[in-house]
Amino acid sequence: MTTPSFLSRRAFILAALLCASAAIAPLRAAGAPTPKATPAPNPALAPIVDVPGLPRVLLIGDSISIGYTLPVRAALKGKANVHRPPGNCSSTGYSLTKIDEWLGTGKWDVIHFNFGLHDAKLPPEGVRHAAPADYEKNLRQLVQRMKATGAKLIWATTTPVPMGGNLAPNRRFGDIATYNAIAAKVMAENGVAINDLNAAIAPHVEKVGRPTDVHFTEEGYALLAQGVAREVSARLRK
Repeated sequence: MTTPSFLSRRAFILAALLCASAAIAPLRAAGAPTPKATPAPNPALAPIVDVPGLPRVLLIGDSISIGYTLPVRAALKGKANVHRPPGNCSSTGYSLTKIDEWLGTGKWDVIHFNFGLHDAKLPPEGVRHAAPADYEKNLRQLVQRMKATGAKLIWATTTPVPMGGNLAPNRRFGDIATYNAIAAKVMAENGVAINDLNAAIAPHVEKVGRPTDVHFTEEGYALLAQGVAREVSARLRK
């Protein structure tokens, strides 16, 4: 038969072990890596519901266009339904595989588009790089596909890359002026309007650009959005 004194000793030992475990648990938790928080969805990429009776506008482009999507939407509120694909449209080669999906089956009144930074980005980071001749070929195919929708087209020139395109040893870009010249020729031959965002933002890059980066501050994207909204509005009035 177990004696009371033995039970007391055993209870004491169990209580001591529980206290020790409770003390160690927070230390283990403190030393454990903190789980990474899931980034909040970018509202610029969220689908919108059309306001009946308003014209439909599609913005196609890379992360630069993602940056100006929301301010363009705000500027055209009550004037147009401004849509965009739910992601980065990247290069001309990639866009050829996705353009039918982005255009869908609905009617578009205006399509404002750009491709260039990802085409000009050189390997190894530029996994979707297109040499100038390939860029021209791809761009011609994309323009023909968009013209087939009957929408009014606006081409946006590719914005500047600082530091002569050499942002880092593994982050380099070809000559943006060369790519913009090719695009200008293609657009002229196809009667596509040009929105020269490069010229609009170039004088302000030191103030609204991000160091060693192709992207812009909120002020920079607001400046680009003004130009986009103005050109889209002009085409909607015609």
